[in-house]
Parts: sequence; structure tokens; C-alpha cells
Amino acid sequence: MSRGLPTSGSIRRRLTLQLVGSAAFLASLLFVIVLSFTRDVSQQTHDSILAASATSIMDSVSVRSGEVSVDIPYAALSMLGNVSNDRVFYRIAQDDSVLTGYADLPLPDGAPPRGQPRFDTLHYKGDSIRMVTLARRVSLNGQVSDVVISVAQTREGQAAQLAELTRNALQLGLGFFMIAAFLAIWAAQSSIRPLAELAEAVSRRGPKDLRPVRRPVPSEMIPLVTSLNRFIERLRVSLSRSEDFIAEAAHRVRTPLATVRTQAEITLRRVERDENRAALREMIRAIDESSRAAGQLLDHAMVTFRTDSLLREEVDLGALSRELLNRLRPIAELKDIALHSDLPQTPPLSGDPILIQNAVRNLLDNAIKYAPSESDIQVILRKEGAELRLSIIDEAGGFPSGDTDALTARFARGANAEGTIGSGLGLTIAREVVEAHGGRLTIAPSQATSGPPAASPRREGSCVSLCFPMS
Repeated sequence: MSRGLPTSGSIRRRLTLQLVGSAAFLASLLFVIVLSFTRDVSQQTHDSILAASATSIMDSVSVRSGEVSVDIPYAALSMLGNVSNDRVFYRIAQDDSVLTGYADLPLPDGAPPRGQPRFDTLHYKGDSIRMVTLARRVSLNGQVSDVVISVAQTREGQAAQLAELTRNALQLGLGFFMIAAFLAIWAAQSSIRPLAELAEAVSRRGPKDLRPVRRPVPSEMIPLVTSLNRFIERLRVSLSRSEDFIAEAAHRVRTPLATVRTQAEITLRRVERDENRAALREMIRAIDESSRAAGQLLDHAMVTFRTDSLLREEVDLGALSRELLNRLRPIAELKDIALHSDLPQTPPLSGDPILIQNAVRNLLDNAIKYAPSESDIQVILRKEGAELRLSIIDEAGGFPSGDTDALTARFARGANAEGTIGSGLGLTIAREVVEAHGGRLTIAPSQATSGPPAASPRREGSCVSLCFPMS
């Protein structure tokens, strides 16, 4: 049924996509932040070592005999080698002359501030280098002179370290995304679960279970459940009014029809003209059909009402059937129909005795109504496994081939019922009663069944069986 309803998408899918998308955004943001932070930390660490190397060399600068002397400490350059295997370059210059080192080492733009290191990323001999520059003023022969020290190192090791940090940041971001995506899917499933449980609880109900929904639900679903309960209450009231109307209509129609039929029969005895007698007979027949339809509508309404709150008692199906046979035997004898029974003692079944009696009576009434004169009807009760089977076998000619599946529908009648008064509700009532008890109704040709032999050779007929579970 839900296939024909228009949909606006899945809440679960929409919520999952939103949460997973948020997780992907946060994972990307985390990757960028961690990568930027690690790069800054790596760069600051490398710059600190470069600055320490340049400061160590600057501390070794001295003035001797009117000249600038530099004794480069071993640790000044070895500390850079401990970080990576990159090449190291240096230059020491006094004013515009290079005292030692690589004279072609690139100069930074502008003069470096004295006392503060200056860092630059440049290219030298085809490689990218990171260079620190320190400047210091010394007094030489009464004059001020500037000593500039530059220490540089290629960035291959730093690039490899940054690549490793990038991989680590990427793994961290992916791990965060996977965990966040799993939590997002779990959160979406958990959020939608109360709605799915509510739908399952409602779908498990029978077609006549109109109790209000009482299961606990999240506060966001309270308006939905409240509206559903109001709808169920309106539907229950509407069905109750319909059942009451049918029952009341059947009661009020049946009594006037009986009165009209009696008056029509009295009039029929007084009328002598053939055409008037034929008209009265048609009137009596129509009254009989209306009276029977009203009675079975009343029975159907009663069955519908009682199956909503099924009464459970121990029912002796054999005793119940014998009582009905005794009641209907006079009616059968008017048509010279013999009623035979094979009703042994069987375990009682749990059910509503009024409904079961109504179902059996309708089947017996149908058998008597459709059976020809001077025929036999058999009522057989058998215990078959975990169920009791009550079979009613007649000699009414059976049902045409392919006609048995639709016979239990409301107001449906077989092709061989033409000319016989009936409403088409007898089998419907029997089926609804047996199904309300968890059983089933079967229809088969009577020749396929076995029972006590009849007094005369059997004619073609049908076997209608009620199969009730014993527990």
C-alpha cells in the first residue's frame, strides 16, 4: 500500500547525509588545522636550530690586533647535521667584504636588524634553502664595523619531515572521519528507531484492533501519536455507529417483513385469479429474500462486533453440533432431507461459543437450503493432529469448477444458487468466525471425503469444513 504514496525522501538518509557531511567537513578542517600547526611547529623548530647555530658563530667573533677574528665552533654546524643530512652553507662578512664561507650565498633583501635573527627562504644552487641572518656591530680601530653572519641549510630533510607530518595529519583526519561517520550513521539509526518501532507496533495490529497507541515515544513524536490516537478514536466511533446501524436496521426491517409476509399469505388464500396469485407469490418470495438478508446482516454485524473482543471459553464442538442438528431437523424433514452425524467425544477447544454456534448454524442452514429433497446431509467431527475438523457434507450438486475461491466473499453466491433465496453471507460469517479463532475454512467436493455411508447412493455435492486449533 505504501508504494502508491508520494514520498519526499528518507529521513534516515537525509539525516545520515547531513551528519556524514558534517563529519567530512570537520575532518577536513581538522586536517588543515593539524597540518598547519605541525608545519608551523616544524618550521619554528628548524628556525630555532638555525638561529642557535648562527648565534654560536656570532659569539665566537672577536677583535684581535685590529682585525675581526672568527673561530667557528664545531657544535655550531654539527647541530644542524643532527637534525637532517641536508647540506649546510654559511657566510661571514664584515661590511662589504666576505671573511669566510660561501661568497655567492644569496643576500637577503634589505639590511637585517641588529640583535634579531632574520629568516628567509631562498634558492641556491638549484635547491631551496632556509637561511638565518644575524648582524652585529664591533669597534675596530675606533670605528664602527658591521659583522653579518648567514647560515643556511637545504630543505630536503624538512620537506621529508613535512611529508611525514602531512601523512600523519591525513591519517588522523581519515580516522576522525571514519569514527564520526560511524557515529553519524548510528545516531541517524537511533533517531529514526522510535518511529520505526511505532510503525511496526501499529502494523502488527489486526484489522479490527482500534486501541489507542500507549507505547512510550520521544517528545517530538507526541503530536504524531496524539493525532494517530484521535484518528483511531474517530474510526472506532464510526465503525461502532455503522455496526449499530446495521443491527438496528436488521431488527426494524425483519419484524415488519414478517408481518407483511403473513398478510400476503392470507391474501393469497383469498385470491382466485391466477395472475394475482402469481404476483402474490413473487411478493412473498421477495419478502423472504429481504427477511433472510436482514437476518444475516444482523448475524454478520454481531460477528464483527464480538470478534473485536473475542470471548474465550471451553467449547464442546460435538455437543454444540448435536444441539444445532436437533433444532434444524424439523426444517430438514419438511424437505425430506435426512441429517446424519458422526460426532465422537473430542477435546474441547477455546473459543466464543456464540460465534462458533453461529458459524455452524449458517453452514447447516446453507446445506439444508441448497440440498434437493430426499437427500442426505452428513456432519462429521474429527481430530486431525492439533486441530478439530467439523465437516458438513451435502448432495446439493457441489460448486462449479473455479468458483470456490470467491464464495467466502461478502454477498458472493455460486452459479448454482440461482432460484434459491439467500444473501451470500453464510460462508462469509463462517470464514470470519473460524479465522478469528486462528483456524481456516475449506471447501471441497464431497466425493473427496469419507464418512458414514448414507442409506442411498451418494450424489455429487460439496464438503465445507471448519478447522479449529485446539490450543
